[in-house]
Amino acid sequence: MKMEELATEDSYNVPATHHPFMASGMEKLRLFHEEISDLEATLQDVAKVGGKDSAKKSARLIKQLRTFEPSITMIGQIKSGKTTLINAMVGRRDLLPADVNPWTSVVTSLHLNTALPDEAPTASFQFFNKDEWDHLVENGGRIGELSARAGADEEMEKIRQQIAEMRDKTKKRLGRKFELLLGQKHNYANLTDDLVQRYVCLGDDFDDQEEGDQQGQFADITKSADLYLAAPAVPMPVCLRDTPGVNDTFMMREQITINALRDSRICVVVLSAHQALSSMDMGLIRLISNVKSREVVIFVNRIDELSSPAEQIPEIRASILQTLADHNGPENPDVIFGSAYWANIALAENLDDIVSDSAEALYNWAEASLTAETAGMETKDMVWHLSGVPALYHALSDRIIEGPGAEILAASRKRALNLVRGVRASSTIVSMRLDSDTIEVMPHDALEQRLDEISDDYLGMLSDRLDIVFAQFGSRIDQSQKRFLDRALESLLQHLESRGEDEVWQYSPDGLRLLLRTSYQVMRRNVTAACDQVFAAAANDLAETYRAAFGVAVENFTITPPAAPEIPAPVTLGQTIALDLQTSWWKGWWKRRKGYRAFASGFYDLIEAETAPIIEELKIRQAQDIRALAERELQDFLDEQRAILMDISEKSTVDVNDLKDIFGITAQQEREEIFDFILEELGAQTSSVAQGPGV
Repeated sequence: MKMEELATEDSYNVPATHHPFMASGMEKLRLFHEEISDLEATLQDVAKVGGKDSAKKSARLIKQLRTFEPSITMIGQIKSGKTTLINAMVGRRDLLPADVNPWTSVVTSLHLNTALPDEAPTASFQFFNKDEWDHLVENGGRIGELSARAGADEEMEKIRQQIAEMRDKTKKRLGRKFELLLGQKHNYANLTDDLVQRYVCLGDDFDDQEEGDQQGQFADITKSADLYLAAPAVPMPVCLRDTPGVNDTFMMREQITINALRDSRICVVVLSAHQALSSMDMGLIRLISNVKSREVVIFVNRIDELSSPAEQIPEIRASILQTLADHNGPENPDVIFGSAYWANIALAENLDDIVSDSAEALYNWAEASLTAETAGMETKDMVWHLSGVPALYHALSDRIIEGPGAEILAASRKRALNLVRGVRASSTIVSMRLDSDTIEVMPHDALEQRLDEISDDYLGMLSDRLDIVFAQFGSRIDQSQKRFLDRALESLLQHLESRGEDEVWQYSPDGLRLLLRTSYQVMRRNVTAACDQVFAAAANDLAETYRAAFGVAVENFTITPPAAPEIPAPVTLGQTIALDLQTSWWKGWWKRRKGYRAFASGFYDLIEAETAPIIEELKIRQAQDIRALAERELQDFLDEQRAILMDISEKSTVDVNDLKDIFGITAQQEREEIFDFILEELGAQTSSVAQGPGV
């Protein structure tokens, strides 16, 4: 990938606002970060007493903890105020343009408090590559692909006109050779307002721009933006990912949003209080239906525009929950009501700028929602509280701690325990040799051969078991697709027989998604079970290798296997297909068919072709990704244990006088006591994370 030289802009950096009230809602996240710090301190103790190799392994674990950055993807309706909300969440009112032209398809990732190397850029902008651009401008994106497949000539002609207009404007902005920019990444040392305007905001129509105005210069071809910011109120690194939405002309945004959801565990759906959620938002509902219910938070924004929030909010909440229930959406999600406008007013120097209607809504909501606990708040603190941002951060904190946070703590503690147990086993051998005990040790070459055999055996075993799981999964989803097509075809023929060809037939694809989602859940359970079994067997075999290699019984010595990897949600199931679109082209497709046979064969071919990419994505791409996750987890575990065992083997052959020089008898006794303390501390931390932070 071509990289532009690092550049430095001279314009101002976007300032951050920080008020004490901005930390509200993040109390649990602060406690969680303290747990990470405690584990780091323990690992530093291991590094001090475990020798050079242990210090390196501890340093790697500490680095993983410090670079842990849970990702939250924000999706929402057009004009829901999603970007305004994100600006408020990071305390920068004007950071991202909130009035972005609907043509833009930029995913903007805000990396908060991420530690960067000295020379690393703080702003990176990735352009579409040539294949992605060609798919849009040659084929009209997903909607062009779908329309061409359906033979919708009228719709295709409209798309061609829109494509030609977009291409002409892009050439005007960037010059005739703009395609040479495709696939490039532009990096900048400093984040500036000008950069955001040039790469993220498309701006006004080109013909209306003044000479020298570079607003939106690269926005046509920008695919993603990564911006690195300090956020003092947020106690740890977090990534907020702002997506372009799902309802664009060419469905480019839908695929981009699906990819963003695939990279995140937590999803915030931002709705407008005026629109709430209805059957018109099926694209949104389809996307979030394939994310775990617990990992979805719904934020209903713009309640400042309601005439009576106290009366209307209960009705809106009931409507949202009913719509989700009617369309197989997430069950019992957190629904938070608030106003990004109020949050940004709280961040301003004074509250006088609030418009009168919004102020009346604020008073109305305050009377209905404030409790005795908030009675002593300052006015700005109260406005921030009523904005819903603290409640949103509280919900996100819970999901970070329970999900990816719990996983990284558990995995790090397991690896730390294994490291300490291995070092302690090494220490036991050192102690025995210092005491002049004779130890029979497996020859170095024999130990290496045994470890090679263990690695080959268990990686092969894992591969074989996953082959079975994915073969069963592939067969199951192929059967699900065929059953759906057969049922839909039967329904089509019944419609034709009972109502004829004049009335347009409709058939929901939700049944297919439900079948595929169920198959995916079964596969997820089977992958987890296979990993658990293989990982545990490998850990037991390695523990036996310790005993066989050195003939030393270390008190309470065990090896803890790693956890099975978290399987990503099947968000590709949210992709729009032909049956989701009750538009003019579908009616046109219907009217172009004459005779039952034409309807039957044409429909079957159309829907089979439409669903084939989803089936292929699940069977091939996601299965490959899951396999890679599992194999990498096992390989890392085996590599760590190999390093520890070979280190022990080396110490078992070092001359006793050299051992005395390295450790000393008194120092060795102190090390034994420290190991006992560290093991006890790691055990207590493991118990703490099982109960949850603050327990």
